[in-house]
Amino acid sequence: MQEFKLQVPQLAAALLELIRRERRANPIFIKAFEGFAALCRAAINPNLAEQALEEMLIQHILTERIFRRVFDNPDFAERNIIAREIEQVVQALTSRHFSRHDFLKPLDRFYGAIEATAATIDDFSQKQAFLNTVYEKFFQGFSVKLADTHGIVYTPQPIVDFMARSVEEILQAEFGRSLSDKNVHILDPFVGTGNFIVRVMREIKRSRLPHKYDQELHCNEVMLLPYYIASMNIEHAYYELAGEYKPFEGVCLVDTFELAEQKQPGLFTQANTERVERQKQAPIFVILGNPPYNAGQINENDNNKNRKYPTLDRRVAETYGKASQATLLRKLSDPYVKAIRWASDRIGDEGMVAFVTNNSFVTEITFDGMRQCLERDFDEIYILDLGGNVRKNPKLSGTTHNVFGIQVGVSITVLVRKKTRSKQTKIHYASMGEDWRKEQKYDFLDAAGQASGVKWRTIKPDAKHNWLTEGMSKAFGTFLPLGTKETKRATGADASAIFKTFSLGVATNRDDWVYDFRSDGLEDKVKRLVQNYNSEVGRLARQPGDIDSLVNNDPSFVKWTDRLKEALLQGKPLAFEADKIRHSVYRPFAGQFLYFDHLLNQRRYRQPIIFPTPDAETENCAICASAAGNTKPFHCLMVNVIPDLHLTGDSQCFPLYTYDENGQRQDNITDWALGQFRARYAAAVGASRRLAPTKTDIFHYVYAILHHPAYRGKYAANLRRELPRIPFAPGASASLSTGFWAFAQAGAGLAQLHLGYEAQPEYPLTWIESPDAPLDYKVQKMRLSKDKTQLVYNSFLTLAGIPPLAFEYRLGNRSALDWVIDQYQLSADKRSGIVNDPNRPDDPQYIIHLIGKVITVSLETVKIVQSLPPLE
Repeated sequence: MQEFKLQVPQLAAALLELIRRERRANPIFIKAFEGFAALCRAAINPNLAEQALEEMLIQHILTERIFRRVFDNPDFAERNIIAREIEQVVQALTSRHFSRHDFLKPLDRFYGAIEATAATIDDFSQKQAFLNTVYEKFFQGFSVKLADTHGIVYTPQPIVDFMARSVEEILQAEFGRSLSDKNVHILDPFVGTGNFIVRVMREIKRSRLPHKYDQELHCNEVMLLPYYIASMNIEHAYYELAGEYKPFEGVCLVDTFELAEQKQPGLFTQANTERVERQKQAPIFVILGNPPYNAGQINENDNNKNRKYPTLDRRVAETYGKASQATLLRKLSDPYVKAIRWASDRIGDEGMVAFVTNNSFVTEITFDGMRQCLERDFDEIYILDLGGNVRKNPKLSGTTHNVFGIQVGVSITVLVRKKTRSKQTKIHYASMGEDWRKEQKYDFLDAAGQASGVKWRTIKPDAKHNWLTEGMSKAFGTFLPLGTKETKRATGADASAIFKTFSLGVATNRDDWVYDFRSDGLEDKVKRLVQNYNSEVGRLARQPGDIDSLVNNDPSFVKWTDRLKEALLQGKPLAFEADKIRHSVYRPFAGQFLYFDHLLNQRRYRQPIIFPTPDAETENCAICASAAGNTKPFHCLMVNVIPDLHLTGDSQCFPLYTYDENGQRQDNITDWALGQFRARYAAAVGASRRLAPTKTDIFHYVYAILHHPAYRGKYAANLRRELPRIPFAPGASASLSTGFWAFAQAGAGLAQLHLGYEAQPEYPLTWIESPDAPLDYKVQKMRLSKDKTQLVYNSFLTLAGIPPLAFEYRLGNRSALDWVIDQYQLSADKRSGIVNDPNRPDDPQYIIHLIGKVITVSLETVKIVQSLPPLE
């Protein structure tokens, strides 16, 4: 298989060249292509770009010849209801040539390599593997955007075998029924190359297979190449099992998620439409498969959006979203979440759902509402965690440890719903060793065989619908919440959290354009961006059509986001405004200038009421804490300028004040919180005649608690699942050296250090100058020596004498000094080419001084944290 992995994308690229040549010069094909485009957009996706349509033709031509030559199936294009329709377009494509063979002759060298490899394969199962390789290599090597949005990953056979056997076993145990029984309709809504349906067919008794094949096996696919491959694989599997050929009428070319909408247009051909309608009327009892897993395009300039589905998106929001306590719900847009929601609705009063998916819904806070709904909607839940989350465990390798070779963790989930509902859902959980290689995981599945071969443990969700509670402390739930969604919405006395409002940091989605170390550099960039955008407003006003295909997608011209495209559609011009250049903190101890604008920042969240003007920076400050679900250790940092979203890892920011629309300052620490602290320390206040705690004291107290090593260690599991909660300091002493006052004083000291880090004295470092290099204070990229006692600043200067204690003040996985080294380097964005230079012409030694000051901040922070009194 290795020989032709490069041949497939090369062949596809050569086919594309032929198609585009005919689109320029062949009137018959031009007209046929336009009709084909209209048909596909009506039937499959109204947002289909012309490139996607061209790729569909390539998939058809590629598949037709492979089926004809490699699989000795010359009649496929005539028998298949979709292939017949597309054949008419291909005939128009080749109409200026003597024959199709003559048209495709320039590609013989590519086809020849593929067909020569396939000629050595006799066994059909090996030919299936051959087809799966063609499938993967086409999308991964040529149709990369489709691979990105749909999550093109072939399901390994051990997973398919385990799931099929488990479904059969659980069906018998829970319902007394079998996959072979009549009226057990089975659906794979994301069939890919047909692996799940083929495996289910082998699980069905041969005497029952003809009926099941004709009436009760269903599958959907929205992409042409896997649809063709699935059709042939399923039909050949039936031929092998039943001894006769029969076309499979249970496969539909359709977007499964579109079936949730009330009305669908005609679905490509009349026969396909009839199949879809027949499936919609079928009483589906079992749904299984591998849903797509990608949450959406990374970059708007790629024009690679996942499609929106009004009805299904609303169902997700009204159930999983509404029940959630999380504040960041973007991950609920992931197609695998929609797949679970869709399947939960589709099976009706009873049935089973078995999917292999991203496993993030099992643990992350974003999915607390989803977990709650699954508990309510199903009687039995089986979760076999296959691990492999490379993002959370960088020691792992996706290709080595993940069963799909991807970056996110994976699990097999089986959901069981009965008409007579249980009072309490039983959740069965098992996991594989996190360090297991994928081959070990496949061996485990083969050895277990089915669900009964797994040693499950029953897990009981807590009150907040956490399923895995190892390491979590029940005491954490008794502490004062830092912030809640309810308190955000509450008025006055209804508040029941320390902070009324909290907010994520700014998410610009175009950092290279709207952040810069220098204000003049930022001004130049934004003016260029505004000018380029406005030119598109003028151009597209005279050229209506699909905006995604018409805009200039060169990343060095404009960095697009969906909000900016919406403004473009409305013809809104932009104007550069100098007062929108604001101070910000991009990463710990790495300040930059930010162009703070509602259109050029994708999401500003509540930051406009926290730091609405530069004046607010002189009096307000905010504690930015790493959000729940963050993969890095919990950490926080106080700021007095606008924070970036990723300052502390999806930073949740709790400000001392907020500002109303008239610019009037408002306390953000609630009266409820003030009452709680004053009631707690009333005796101490009375004994010393000291003033009661103020809201500023509480603010500083919180900051100190969040730094306490015992707090971070004991409640680490809780902090990964939810926003911080704050305990009362032990005792009620009025002494400034103990209890509440000790923490408040320590927090004030930490605040002074972290907010005023640029004003701290420099730690004395030794300058080692290279005698062979010219005097130079410019930074390219700094690096530490192996023993971390020296910092190579540039070829001229090395700074020596760094104390080891400086690295003990950590923000996530890096020390404060590591953050400075990482951020203060000359960088160029790979896509746009935009350069960000941290060097200051007006202060050439600024970065050198900053290094010394941050070392001082680190040492003093460690000193204060080590002096904090015990929490118990």
